[in-house]
Amino acid sequence: MKGRAFKPTGTPMTELEQIALQEDELEAMRLCDLDGLTQEQAGEKMGVSRGTVQRLLNSGRKKTALALSQSKALVFEHTAD
Repeated sequence: MKGRAFKPTGTPMTELEQIALQEDELEAMRLCDLDGLTQEQAGEKMGVSRGTVQRLLNSGRKKTALALSQSKALVFEHTAD
């Protein structure tokens, strides 16, 4: 996988399991968890439904928790247009 990554220190990337975090998952987490927007407000900013934001949050949070708790690399991937 190519792209920016967040990984545990001291372990080469080639030795880590990599989890892909999509750009839209990160954006949903940023808007809701960091900026404090509701899912509906985040959906309006992203141009998607509240349900889609909820799905993105669930997926992104699960991937992030997995990477942090099990010392895996979190790779930030650009969503193709």
